[in-house]
Amino acid sequence: MVLNYIWVAFFVVAFCVALGKLLITGDTEIFTTLVNSTFDSSKNAFEISIGLTGLLAFWLGIMKIGEKSGMINALSKFLSPVLCKLFPDIPKGHPALGSIFMNLSANMLGLDNAATPLGLKAMGELQSLNPKKDTATNPMIMFLVINTSGLILIPISIMMYRAQMGAAQPTDIFIPTLITTTISTIVGITVVSISQHINLFNKAILSLVVGIALFFSLLMWLFLTVSRETMGTYSTLVANIILFGIIIIFIAWGVWKKAKVYDAFIDGAKEGFTTAVRIIPYLVAFLVGIGVFRASGAMDILVHGIGWLVGLTGVDTTFVGALPTALMKSLSGSGANGLMIDTMQQYGADSLVGRMSCIVRGASDTTFYILAVYFGSVGITKTRNAVTCGLLADLSGIIAGIFISYLFFF
Repeated sequence: MVLNYIWVAFFVVAFCVALGKLLITGDTEIFTTLVNSTFDSSKNAFEISIGLTGLLAFWLGIMKIGEKSGMINALSKFLSPVLCKLFPDIPKGHPALGSIFMNLSANMLGLDNAATPLGLKAMGELQSLNPKKDTATNPMIMFLVINTSGLILIPISIMMYRAQMGAAQPTDIFIPTLITTTISTIVGITVVSISQHINLFNKAILSLVVGIALFFSLLMWLFLTVSRETMGTYSTLVANIILFGIIIIFIAWGVWKKAKVYDAFIDGAKEGFTTAVRIIPYLVAFLVGIGVFRASGAMDILVHGIGWLVGLTGVDTTFVGALPTALMKSLSGSGANGLMIDTMQQYGADSLVGRMSCIVRGASDTTFYILAVYFGSVGITKTRNAVTCGLLADLSGIIAGIFISYLFFF
């Protein structure tokens, strides 16, 4: 229901803003721009879906090998003590736990190409436990919000963009981004846990938190002791080794267990193709809505309005320049990347606003894209409080990103 209101709001607001421009400024091209944006967004949605087809087919094929060989089941049993606390409605040892872990690991390592297929596999497993096939379950909401909070250890792509834009230290946003995305993830998990009455103060989760804190400390120490070139080289190398290592381990496990790995891969690949086709309508709907909202100028009005209100309080409004990236991030990843690059071009890659736009871009993931793709892949139309919890995680990431940027770079 929430998605219905949001989707309709995109078009209503876009129409009102465009009509206002026509009447006030006489801009006769505004409605042409809106119509063209629907064409461009529809084409983009289809191309994204087609582009995902091969990735989905491959990674769901690999996951099917893990399923047939029993590796996913073994992984689920190993992770049950922790994940069962966050997902109490999932039976211990269920394959969904293994798929969830694989997806979250891929996200944390920045392996975007692998994360989406693994996430769709996990969502399919969760749907198999769902008694109401059109309504999101508690585990689905927790899983989706953890994804939208976008916890990532090393924001390689953002640092690469900074290097291309001439930043003196492309990696200087690493620690601020890591802190920011951790905050958004903690807030997202906490909000969902409160709404689902999940007790986070238990031995398993506290042990995990301590382990993550120690890992982050080690990572930061390593980051501070090597050059940015070395850091970029090794982080990319490690990510690729892990990615290819996962493929080899799944195949080797299947061979060891005497599973028919090729047949299993083909079965999984077929699922990937049908999944890619199934998400097309959902992507078209949301990308077109986002496209007209942005093309009408509504996004610019929203940003300037926030800046004006903040200015009335006497607070520094320098951060307003990073707000387009921050707000677009929840709607479109590619759109946010474009605005982030535009901000660095306009203000400078090493300016406070340029750095802040990079930090808020890495603070969390594209909420509405993930909602459309993940829920659309299993036919969920009633999202319950998933949107609210996801946007609260986004908001916390934006606020934290702004404050941390001032703390590090002002």
